Amino acid sequence: MDVMTPREKLQTAYELAFHPARLNAAWNDWEKGRTTDVETLRLLLHWALTLHQRLPEAPAVTGRALRRLARYQATARLYRLPSMLRKFCDLAGGPKAVPAEVPAWMVRDIGLPLFGRDRRSSAESKPDRSFPSPHS
Repeated sequence: MDVMTPREKLQTAYELAFHPARLNAAWNDWEKGRTTDVETLRLLLHWALTLHQRLPEAPAVTGRALRRLARYQATARLYRLPSMLRKFCDLAGGPKAVPAEVPAWMVRDIGLPLFGRDRRSSAESKPDRSFPSPHS
């Protein structure tokens, strides 16, 4: 991992926490010995695991960011991402102690990369061939 800004680190932590493909890629890189900055990886894994903790009460953040994080947390449980992160943290030698609550500074309205294919855009790009066009 190259030198990252704090914003890039937080974005990467969100992706590791809530985007299964990103976590899988990082895990594969770790297992194959392709991770060059292990300390940054440990920090990002710790942050990612922290993002799965209880939401902060009365945080100094927007409601939109809080709702998005709550949706991310709920969806991530379908893929067992918190358990995978705990195991990855242990393997990478990350810190054991995780705060009980997500720190308010981590609650940001961060978007994730698209997961899989966007069905709406692919359906719109292909004409419906089931019925003849009235213009043909």
